[in-house]
Amino acid sequence: MKMTGGQIICESLIKEGVEVIFGFPGGAVIPLYDTLLQYPQLRHILVRHEQAAAHAADGYARVTGKVGVCFATSGPGATNLVTGIANAYLDSVPMVAITGQVSRPFIGKDAFQEIDITGITLPITKHNYLVLDPGSLANTIKEAFHIARTGRPGPVLIDVPKDVQEVQADFKYPTKLNLMGYEPTVKGHPAQIKKASKLINEAKRPLIIAGRGVIVSQAYTELKRLAEVAQIPIITTLLGISSFPESHVLNYGWLGMHGMAYANMAVEAADLIIAIGMRFDDRATAKVSAFAPHARVVHIDIDPAEIGKNIRVDVPIVGDVKVVLNILNEQINTIEHMDWIRQLNEWREEHPLLQIRDFDGILPQYIISKIHEVTNGEATIVTGVGQHQMWAAQHYLYDKPNTFVTSGGLGTMGFGLPAAIGAKVGRAKNDIWCIDGDGSFQMTIQELATIAQEKLAIKIAIMHNGYLGMVRQWQDLFYDKRYVATPLSTPDFVKISEAYGISAIRVSHKEDVIPAIERAMNEDGPFLIDFMIEPEENVYPMVPPGGALSEILEEPKNEVEVWLRQSTR
Repeated sequence: MKMTGGQIICESLIKEGVEVIFGFPGGAVIPLYDTLLQYPQLRHILVRHEQAAAHAADGYARVTGKVGVCFATSGPGATNLVTGIANAYLDSVPMVAITGQVSRPFIGKDAFQEIDITGITLPITKHNYLVLDPGSLANTIKEAFHIARTGRPGPVLIDVPKDVQEVQADFKYPTKLNLMGYEPTVKGHPAQIKKASKLINEAKRPLIIAGRGVIVSQAYTELKRLAEVAQIPIITTLLGISSFPESHVLNYGWLGMHGMAYANMAVEAADLIIAIGMRFDDRATAKVSAFAPHARVVHIDIDPAEIGKNIRVDVPIVGDVKVVLNILNEQINTIEHMDWIRQLNEWREEHPLLQIRDFDGILPQYIISKIHEVTNGEATIVTGVGQHQMWAAQHYLYDKPNTFVTSGGLGTMGFGLPAAIGAKVGRAKNDIWCIDGDGSFQMTIQELATIAQEKLAIKIAIMHNGYLGMVRQWQDLFYDKRYVATPLSTPDFVKISEAYGISAIRVSHKEDVIPAIERAMNEDGPFLIDFMIEPEENVYPMVPPGGALSEILEEPKNEVEVWLRQSTR
């Protein structure tokens, strides 16, 4: 059957089970967009900036487990995708980005809106393609989806010249692939698993660190079984939040720079670390030389490049988390670690998160706790990046699997609103709350138009403090309060929201917090709340830059000053 390149792309996407595309058209991709008229089963969501297309595809992929898809044109359209592609790459999110390119005769001639997007994205994609032969389109798309979703998931880019979208070629979608050299290890080596089980069965103070790999693999049941049978406490990474119920007796929060003090103390005292689907990011480990000084380390990850990269590992296991845990669990004895559990419980009582203090103004921690209360912990929380991200991670209790969506590795301000669009499209029946800061929100504020046009009932909570809050916090604590380029002149978010046709309210008094959240929940469509929070509230706990996890600061500034005086860093 002969089809145009545009038709081949659409037919191939349908074969891969694609239902939704996030994109923005332009000259080099018009033939593909024109072809979409023939395929009403492909829902196209028009974003207002290409970066948002990538973030929306990212959010969609995270909540559904499917491959997110985004379209953009050549030149600036393609380069505007780069931040979103990099975000997906660092957080292991399956995505296929299809970009238009100038027609083949103009490639390499510096034609209008020509850019070497495959060269630009080489370091931030699992693989990318420039398709010069329309006859190879179907096979390329088949390969791209396979690569994006298998092994360690990630983004793949396909660059298609305009004339390739227009000319005809024979179409037959392949049923098999032969990708030389691409064979991700899934099972894990039996001898390594046996070594790990021996260490677990003998450990006195074992500790599981669960990362996003648990969520990607959907290994919730397997992780729970390991923890409960061997009575092993669990902490998570930031991206591992919602991989294990936070109300579970064996859950001890999350570790790292703004994690729980008792979680960091557990790492300090453990004699065995079982790291599952995490990569020992610097925000999790803090000072590497001081990380888990008394522990042997078992590391389970599907990406062999991550094992031993940052932390010395005693037992490396390369494989899919779900598959490996299924095998490992058969070799684990029923064990009691009551003394260890008792010690952790004591630390949790002695070093809790700072209590939400009685305060006349509005504290962000109070808002997050009330959103949890009103939503009964049933919502999916999507955040931007900054202080609000940390408060959302700390003060919303995540008991439901895969209900915390945030930018981890790249730390992308502006991620929240478009990612919430993708999350809502992927989970249409679920409550989606976008918790954002006034700085992060303004980076992609134009996506309010997308929300309005698509009638997406997303609830938006802005933590409005008039600063680039996390940078201001560092300036406060480590740069003698020199607030350079962090005070924000912010617009009237309520008026802007209403201009887009979205109901909104400003909350300036503590007693109005709960009614505003309830009103948002009762609204059929989207709703925005502009919370005027305490301007110079800081995030605690905090491990100072260069410090070890054991040096976590639990209280405000006076502890920081003591640490700075004693530090030689």
